[in-house]
Amino acid sequence: MKNMNDLLRQAQVMQNKIGKLQQTMAGRTVESSAGGGMVKVVMNGRQEIQSLTIDPKALEGGDVEMLQDLVLSAVNEAVRITRADLEREMGNLTGGIHLPGMF
Repeated sequence: MKNMNDLLRQAQVMQNKIGKLQQTMAGRTVESSAGGGMVKVVMNGRQEIQSLTIDPKALEGGDVEMLQDLVLSAVNEAVRITRADLEREMGNLTGGIHLPGMF
């Protein structure tokens, strides 16, 4: 039973560390842009968009499809950055061991 108790204690410690990491990541923000800065996105570590800025020059041509592509590109890049940050931090926390279903 001692081994089982040690295992449960270690799991609790890991759970606490993961909870702290989630709080830390939620407080972080990343910024990405597309179209030479015509579209900018700020996203937090929970992958919630905090702000979206569109330069009025992006609207001058009237090309709605281009603007949509720029927004998608900026958002997708912000998501990619936040995922990479989370994976790096989780790797540091778990010693590189991938825990299925964690993130």
